[in-house]
Amino acid sequence: MAISLPQTINSLIQQLNQGQFAAVIQQARPLIAQYPREFVLHHLLALALDQSQQYAPAAEAYLAALKLNPNAAELWFNYAIVQTQCQAFDAAEQAYRKAIALNPQFFEAHGNLGTLLQKQGRLAEAVTSYQQGLRIQPQDARGHFNLGTVLRDQGQLQAAVASYERAIALFPNYTDAYNNLGETWRDQGDMTKAVGYYQAALQRNPQHAGANYNMGEFLYLAKRFEEAIPHFQASQLDDWQSRVLYCLYRGEKFDGFKQLRDEIIKQGPHTAPFIATLSTHYSLNHGEPDPYQFCPDGLSFVYHRPLPELAPGSPLLAELLLNIAQADIAERKQARLTNGKQSAGNLFKRPEAAFRALADIVKREFRLYQLQFKDAECALITHFPDTLEFTSSWYVKMQKGGHLDAHIHEIGWLSGAVYLAMPETADPQEGAFEYGTHGDQYPQLQREFPTRFIKPAVGDIVLFPSSLFHRTIPFHAEAERICVAFDLKPAAHLTMARSQY
Repeated sequence: MAISLPQTINSLIQQLNQGQFAAVIQQARPLIAQYPREFVLHHLLALALDQSQQYAPAAEAYLAALKLNPNAAELWFNYAIVQTQCQAFDAAEQAYRKAIALNPQFFEAHGNLGTLLQKQGRLAEAVTSYQQGLRIQPQDARGHFNLGTVLRDQGQLQAAVASYERAIALFPNYTDAYNNLGETWRDQGDMTKAVGYYQAALQRNPQHAGANYNMGEFLYLAKRFEEAIPHFQASQLDDWQSRVLYCLYRGEKFDGFKQLRDEIIKQGPHTAPFIATLSTHYSLNHGEPDPYQFCPDGLSFVYHRPLPELAPGSPLLAELLLNIAQADIAERKQARLTNGKQSAGNLFKRPEAAFRALADIVKREFRLYQLQFKDAECALITHFPDTLEFTSSWYVKMQKGGHLDAHIHEIGWLSGAVYLAMPETADPQEGAFEYGTHGDQYPQLQREFPTRFIKPAVGDIVLFPSSLFHRTIPFHAEAERICVAFDLKPAAHLTMARSQY
């Protein structure tokens, strides 16, 4: 007896619900050729491709289904998600707005639209989307959490704390919210509260990657290196191997450091700036060649030039200085900074037009940097990020006696600064940018660690591998030193809430 189409569709739905995505794809395609107007077949194929992470063909299948049923809000919602995965942000935004137009109470669509806008740095619009979703569904713990993340990006740290606390009140086991709440208190310099929230996350989920990572970071900053290592190993997050190497090296466990470093080198590619910092320092200490090929000769990869848009007296320079003076941006505590303040949040994601314009200029300079060093045979250039994303961006204001101790930007790829105000000094080194191969109290078995310095002028940009140590040399002039600093990293993927069949 022949199986009817409705029976076949029911069978495909059962297979989809059982996670048999390949089988659904294999059966749905010939059925669609036979029944091209059958909406459910297109929808099932789209869902199976989507769940198989075949996002481009999934987008095509969703679009075919939408041509047959253009008033299905959830279908537009899922179509938006796969378009986001394909980096087609304009199409994704249009699809979310279509879903919302069809169903204005679709709070998940408002939330996902907020995440998409936040990803693009449109923070004020993201806040509006999150808040709209929360007006529809005020009990949505995830919505409060997402609002907290964008408020933190804006530098509104106390408001972010309130949002995370609301998420936890609604969902007491929300480990991500505990972890992010800890990070926000860390940004405000209250490590007692920060650690308390990390521990609260770990009590609920001992394997929580972010909380383990943050606890490891706290412990290694407290020089409790052996205690930090298990937390980084448990996290398996981002640069956790770099952090383990750091703990071994700072704890002067040189044999363990070399063994782990050499194992990592064999795995390749050499794309971790933090490991490059450590490997270079170890090699200089022990008088041997550096085998880690991220950027072994980092001192030769520093880029410095004036930006015509920021010449003294230029409108953009004046607007940036005015925004920094007047913008409502919280201060982020910075232990290495003396006689100065550092902004919280991500400056280039703020709504002020001047910060957005500066971000575009810096991205242009990243590409010019890549072009200048295009023939270099090191991972810094050969694996240079295709999509430019700022890990973070902030301003630093210093007064007389101001300086910043030698450090690296562990989560960057390429780092830099643009200089908006510089003190006039008789000594060419006062207030200068110094870069080199030693800092952060790394163990010194010998004294020869090369350094160089640049005395930037107002309107200059300096770019350098994130593996280099750098510091501000103290100055004694009665003047301000103001720069905007930033890190570039390879772009990350978005995670979205999903609708199920």
